[in-house]
Amino acid sequence: MAHTALDPHPAYPPRPSYPPRTPHAPAVDRAEARKFTEDFHRETGAAAALEDRWQEIARQIDTTGTYVHTGAELTWGARVAWRNSARCIGRLYWNSLAVRDRREVHRTDDIAAECFQHLRATWRGGRIRPTITVFAPDAPGRRGPRIWNEQLIRYAGYVHPDGTLAGDGRNTGITTYATELGWQGRGGRFDVLPLIVESPDEGVHWYPLPSDAVREVAIGHPEIPEVADLGLRWHAVPAISNMRLEIGGISYGAAPFNGWYLETEIGARNLVDADRYNVLPLLAHLMGLDMSSERTLWRDRALVELNRAVLHSFDAAGATITDHHVESERFLRHLRREEDAGRVCPADWSWIVPPVSGGLTPVYHRYYDEADLRPAFVLDEDGARRARGETPGAPRLP
Repeated sequence: MAHTALDPHPAYPPRPSYPPRTPHAPAVDRAEARKFTEDFHRETGAAAALEDRWQEIARQIDTTGTYVHTGAELTWGARVAWRNSARCIGRLYWNSLAVRDRREVHRTDDIAAECFQHLRATWRGGRIRPTITVFAPDAPGRRGPRIWNEQLIRYAGYVHPDGTLAGDGRNTGITTYATELGWQGRGGRFDVLPLIVESPDEGVHWYPLPSDAVREVAIGHPEIPEVADLGLRWHAVPAISNMRLEIGGISYGAAPFNGWYLETEIGARNLVDADRYNVLPLLAHLMGLDMSSERTLWRDRALVELNRAVLHSFDAAGATITDHHVESERFLRHLRREEDAGRVCPADWSWIVPPVSGGLTPVYHRYYDEADLRPAFVLDEDGARRARGETPGAPRLP
């Protein structure tokens, strides 16, 4: 058989690398299901149908320990989970989230194919649309599928025998795990990791991402042409894939979702963190900055220019991106809308305030509510462990 994008490496049949976990999903909490149902009917204007729908849900819980969301409930729940995301500054457009209902998809081949189609569908020629794809939920006695990758697109990280790093240092653990499963990386700085999917029936499989599902932007600078010589790039769609979506007591363990990038995510973290790409010294040297002392503020000057380069490059590629000044204003607009609607808008100050020129943005100068609301996206220890490439009994060092 020809090796296609959805075929596992032929020399390494996909298999669980450890005994399958015994599912222990509890029965749905009736109070949480009831509250969700009430909120849904109140906000969507369908309050008259509340009791009929609740009786149907109660019967399903009594019979099976869980219940099935309607398409409208799933869509509203996913959108409100984004609205409730305290660490996200870009929630102004929460009600426009495109929801792809793929709860009937169970095989790992099909889950991977739908993830790749998610990336193609959200791209829209560079006009990225916030999108979520929801797979089958956990249920009593049965665990739903999981995606190991932190994001659908991530770059590999390789630690050489002499301790030096190539690629993204954040992903060394899952790179090692993917290699153990049979994937063979090239050892480069921007090797796209395979998608690693787990199902309760099939275990763990890996899939190389098709080239047409991965849109990347080469990083150049509007005034410093030598920046292009650094060979930097980043993928255009940030699709988080290791968080659980919790709606009305039901947990969807595989529900990858994306918005678009804030430039500081790339230009102040991904390419800058010392344990990742650490490009500021390279850029400062290229710019001829005085690096003899921190008092020259060479890091700050290089950081601003790197963020300019990211914005310039995404704009030149026609890929949606926003900047920290615009997004700060948008967030306060969202906050006012929520307050006018009589709702709490949870926000984590340490995440809402951007890592570049935070004090120059209006989100810096106030406090926020820190309520833990549902529906919600939840990163639990199991999801964090998978993203590090750790299997039970075999933890890896970060």
